[in-house]
Amino acid sequence: MQQNTKTNTDLEVQPQDTVCVNEKRLENKWHHNLKYLIIGTLFGIVFVKSEVISWFRIQEMFRLQSFHMYGVIGSAVVVGMISIFLIKKFNIKTIYGEPIKIPNKKFNKGQIYGGLIFGFGWAITGACPGPLFAQIGTGATVIFITLLSAIAGTWAYGYFREKLPH
Repeated sequence: MQQNTKTNTDLEVQPQDTVCVNEKRLENKWHHNLKYLIIGTLFGIVFVKSEVISWFRIQEMFRLQSFHMYGVIGSAVVVGMISIFLIKKFNIKTIYGEPIKIPNKKFNKGQIYGGLIFGFGWAITGACPGPLFAQIGTGATVIFITLLSAIAGTWAYGYFREKLPH
């Protein structure tokens, strides 16, 4: 018998596709999503007040002229690291009682390509996916083009995912 030596990338990509097991059994009313709208609105206000959505701040970052954005991003990384540490240390579960599993990830060259494409897009447009809606909310309607481009990029990734390096 021959064994299949081909690497199955589905096993590596699969955690990106999973959802909460119990969520499939939940039937939520329309107002269930209001909490996400409220949190998203508050998150947008924080983006606006911290000037994270400012095209000028983003350009300062890419030109290495200001520490502002690096401080914000660095703070987010530190908060994320502490959060992951606490989740693992105290075996914190989801609100549905399921264990939180954070799989180890292998480095691959696709992360370099993706990071470069993301960085170039961020530098050119002055927007990354998080603040897009906050920028639109402040009246920068030209960002709709960036939003449509982000959606097209997400669709293209989904379409070509099997052929891309993971």
